[in-house]
Parts: sequence; C-alpha cells; structure tokens
Amino acid sequence: MARGRHGRRSPLRAWKIALVAVGVVAVMGAGTAYAAYRYDASESDRILPGVTIAGVDVSEMTRSEAIREVSAAAEETLEGELSVEAGDHTWIVTPAVLGMTADVEGAVDSAFALADDLSFVSRIYHRVAAKPLGASLDLTFSYDDAGIARFVQRAADEVAVPAVDARFALVEDELVMRRPRAGQELQIRLGASRIREALETGASQVQIPLRIVEPEVTVAALGDTIVVDLSENSLRLFDGFKVAKQYRVATAAPGYVTPVGTWKVIDKRENPTWYNPALDSWGADLPAVIAPGPNNPLGTRALYLNSPGIRIHGTSNSGSIGTYASHGCIRMLISDSEELYPLVPIGTRVIIMP
Repeated sequence: MARGRHGRRSPLRAWKIALVAVGVVAVMGAGTAYAAYRYDASESDRILPGVTIAGVDVSEMTRSEAIREVSAAAEETLEGELSVEAGDHTWIVTPAVLGMTADVEGAVDSAFALADDLSFVSRIYHRVAAKPLGASLDLTFSYDDAGIARFVQRAADEVAVPAVDARFALVEDELVMRRPRAGQELQIRLGASRIREALETGASQVQIPLRIVEPEVTVAALGDTIVVDLSENSLRLFDGFKVAKQYRVATAAPGYVTPVGTWKVIDKRENPTWYNPALDSWGADLPAVIAPGPNNPLGTRALYLNSPGIRIHGTSNSGSIGTYASHGCIRMLISDSEELYPLVPIGTRVIIMP
C-alpha cells in the first residue's frame, strides 16, 4: 500500500518539475544570447565578410587595415600617368598633380555601415558562418577644376605662338618688309573639359586642340607705300610688298634736306599753285606766288606730305632728275608725276630712306 502511494506523482510536483526545466532552458538561452551579443560587439570593429571596395577585399578588416589597403589601390589611380598632348608638345602628369583625390575613409565608413543595415541575428550568422555578404562598393574620386585650369593655363603659355603682323617700316634707316605669320593658341576651356573627362573615364591619353591665330595686319591691309631711296634717287610705289611702279627722281641738293623718316600724303593737287616758302633766302629772287602753268615749280601734279614744305611733284627741269638738285622736295618728270598721281590716295604711307 505504501509503495503504491509513493509510485504516483502528484499534479503539484509535476508542475514544479516543468517550471524548473523551463527555467533551465531560459537561463541557457539567456546565456547564449548574451554570448552572441558579446561576440557581435567584439567583432563590430571589423567589416563583415564578403565586402569589397573598388575591387579590394576588405572582409573582416579593421578600419585602419581597410584604409591602408584601399589607399594603396587608390594610389595606383592617383599616381597613374596621363599623357596630355597639344600640337608638338606633350606633358606627362598624374591625376594627383591635377588635384584629383579619393574618398577612402568615406568608402570604408560605408563598408562598416553595411552591418548596421542587418538584423542582430543576420550579423551573427554572417560572421560565425563566414557567409559572404556579397557587397561591392565603389571608391568615389573628386576632381579639382581649379587645379586642372592651372595646368591648362601653364600648358597654354608654353604652346602659345603669337601671330606676326605684316610690317612695312623704316627701322634704323633700313627698310623692313615683314610678311605676316599665323600664330597658335591652346583652346583653354575645351582643354580643361577634355582633361576632366579623361580623369573621369580613366583614360591614359588626352589630346587638346589648338586654335590658329590670324595676324591682325595682312599684306593686303598694308595698302600702298611710296619708298624714296635717297642713295639712288629712286621712287617706288609698293602694293603690299609688290613693286607696282618705279621712277627716277631728284632730291635735295647739298645744303638742303630731304627728310629721312616715315611720312604720309596729307593732300594732293592737280595743277597746283606754288607759294614761295623762302622769300628771305633761296626764293628771294622768285615771285611770292606762281599760278599753274608751264613755269610752275610744282609741275602739273603735287602730293603734299606731312613733313613741312616737302612735296612729291613734277618738274619742267627734266635734266635734274636722277641728281641732287632740289630744295628738299622729291622731283619727278611731269609724265611720271601724272602717272603716279591717281594711284596714290590721301593717307598713303611715304618712307624716305637714306
């Protein structure tokens, strides 16, 4: 009878056992959860497995390790050579020199932030099971437009060739006839744009176009020029650099001066009246005024220069042509002066060379 009573469990005792079992399981579960929490916290300074930045596997790296490895990869891009060509000039530069930078720290921060996007359980799973996350992050590069502009301006200064204007002038008593020559300049804005594009696409070579700079003064713009050479008593009419007409003339006799220099025609007269410019010297025995006609010292045509008292004119004294016989003016045969007259507009440049 007694054994029978002890062999049966009371309902109260069964509940007690069940509660203890549940408590043990709960305690065990709490311990496991705490351990998992501690593990997750201890691994929070490392990137989840299966994460790459710009092709660099940064799985389970600390921040400093990831920055070092990604920086090394970024360095390959920043120190890569870029060949910049313009005309016959070539420069080898690096993206870093042009001011390009890589946001390595920002990329590493993004890699760590991937863990924050996962649940606690998912993070533990990826870490404990070494399950790759399969995340690939890009490395962001920044470009310094001011740095690119500075390089392009230096390049532009090197390749610039100024245009050369045509010139017809008396320089140190020598006649200079210089033909025009086109120059060149680098297209700065387009050049900067192309370099920026090359950096963005990772190109190793870029061509910057040049622009032809035309001279402001062409041969045609020179117009007509009269050149009087005192050494040979000649007068030549140039159309640009081409001799259109050539004549023998008479210039100043000893004691008088045909002024050397660059002058211009300021007036012109057909059948001019002559006004005696030297009533108290060499013209003292001549009338104060001589009307147009065969005895007029200026002949039938006269070109007035801005050198006071100097004319290019005809003369009836044909025997003086080719000699030094005038009081400073340039004398021509009547027929030559009449031929030259309509070819010379007011404003024509006149060079008198020694």
